[in-house]
Amino acid sequence: MKLSLDQSLAGILVPVFAIRTETDLGIGDTDGVRQMIDWCHKYGLNIFQTLPINETGPDNSPYNAISSMAIDPATIAVLPSALPDLTQAHINQNLRSGPLWRLRGGNIEYAKARAVKRTLLEVAFESFLTWPADPERASQFHQFQADHKGWLEDYALFRVLMEENGNQPAWERWLPAHQTPDRARDWLLSLPHRHLENCQRKQIFFMYVQWLAFQQWQALKRYGESKQVCLMGDIPYGVARNSADVWANRDLFDLDWSGGAPPEKFFKTDPFTEKWGQNWGVPNYRWDEFRRRDFAWWRTRFGNIRKIFHFCRIDHAPGFFRIYSFPWTPDRNGEFLPLDEKKAAERTAGRLPGFKPFPDDTVEHKEFNQQQGEEIFRVMLEASGDTVIVAEDLGVVPDYLPPTLHRLGIPGFRIPSFYRAADGRYADPAGYPRLSLAQPATHDHPSLAATWREHWRNIAARRNVAAHRHEMRRLMEFAGINRKNPPRWFNAELRGAYLRTLLHSNSWLVVVMITDVFGQRLRFNTPGTCSKDNWTVRLPQTVREMNQNPVFLTRAKTYARLARESGRGMPR
Repeated sequence: MKLSLDQSLAGILVPVFAIRTETDLGIGDTDGVRQMIDWCHKYGLNIFQTLPINETGPDNSPYNAISSMAIDPATIAVLPSALPDLTQAHINQNLRSGPLWRLRGGNIEYAKARAVKRTLLEVAFESFLTWPADPERASQFHQFQADHKGWLEDYALFRVLMEENGNQPAWERWLPAHQTPDRARDWLLSLPHRHLENCQRKQIFFMYVQWLAFQQWQALKRYGESKQVCLMGDIPYGVARNSADVWANRDLFDLDWSGGAPPEKFFKTDPFTEKWGQNWGVPNYRWDEFRRRDFAWWRTRFGNIRKIFHFCRIDHAPGFFRIYSFPWTPDRNGEFLPLDEKKAAERTAGRLPGFKPFPDDTVEHKEFNQQQGEEIFRVMLEASGDTVIVAEDLGVVPDYLPPTLHRLGIPGFRIPSFYRAADGRYADPAGYPRLSLAQPATHDHPSLAATWREHWRNIAARRNVAAHRHEMRRLMEFAGINRKNPPRWFNAELRGAYLRTLLHSNSWLVVVMITDVFGQRLRFNTPGTCSKDNWTVRLPQTVREMNQNPVFLTRAKTYARLARESGRGMPR
């Protein structure tokens, strides 16, 4: 699919896990993505954006995956039409309709959904092994193993060891014989025959599951092209400390420091975030070691991404230039919350949170940081091929970052509420850089409707009444509505006017969360918090119901019409 800056594009953002279909197993999957591609095609939208699809850990965060390479098996569509090794008889024999019906309703219950999929994937694996010889499929599987050998074998062993250690990815608490790849392989070969055979069979199973996942996602890319819909993926900045990557490549990561974000006033989610910042717990990268290896690990990551996505969002782009770092892991945040800097330093051998490799406090430090980030993004561009990189350049952004991205031809982000004129009004979207992606909000933010309701709640509680009314008027002004009194709800007029303004911006790409298309108040994640609602919220309707419900149908048609009127879309 040929992409050009001359073609203004519009699309939607939906996390895969949030997509609901009549056949899913309690969590969104590739069949749901396929249906969303059809939905985008129907309404003339050309981008389907989603969050990272890597296999997640106990917190279910797509930005804290247990592998930067492996696709989450939860995304696999476990249907006879999607898996050659699975029949409807297999499904009927291994699933009960009652529990399945309950699983499909409400938010995601990860443990139950993963257990159901694991059962069916194991059935498919046994079928694959016991079928009469199919030379073509066997050859494809062996070729996949060879093509991904650099990470796949370590990942499969890591997954086996997780199960040997209570299904937990925290390798630092595993048995000593499991804590390094070399020791783990020696341990494996020392096992009694039956245990060894079982572990080796599991390794092949985990490779088989990845083969299925890559097949389904690569097929989605081809399907998107047939429908003139581009898929946009996401590469997280960091890698979970408890991941196959860190376990297998210890020398690439600095485990003494945890990456995060500095204190800032937008996310007033908890006292620690306000005082110290966001401590994500991801280990810092040892960029000198990556450089010594010609960034091979990053080249492999992008080699996988380019097979699946037409666009790729790079999470937390400022972190590749300098990352705000903590000399302690998140489990110790409570210990440091009441301390001042002096007392905190006493517990960390004098180290305090701050930017690494350097703060932007001198010309020399800024130059070093800028050159590091540019070098890394040049590697990304080289490795990504035809896949277009889009940099999420939000947060505390150094002054050298925007011109660096522009020089490299990489679009950044424009969130209207973050970009203001000197007097606090929203910046004119006609002045947005052409190389940019405009979006009302990301997955980390409340939807427009939820934000509007929160303003009114604060007014009702008499908290900063003038400020909240002023902010609502600014949003109305951005939308071209010149009325003094804000409406009580984020109504159809306001929603349509806001989307019209955004779609007529100068940005090459406009992508809107589906919750903002439909005026919903759902929220997928609240940064800096541990909540049962983070990463578990699903759309209340299936894709089919979105096309049948009169309200959703009207709002989808409105967005489609506004996109078309703004000149967005590719020729069909």
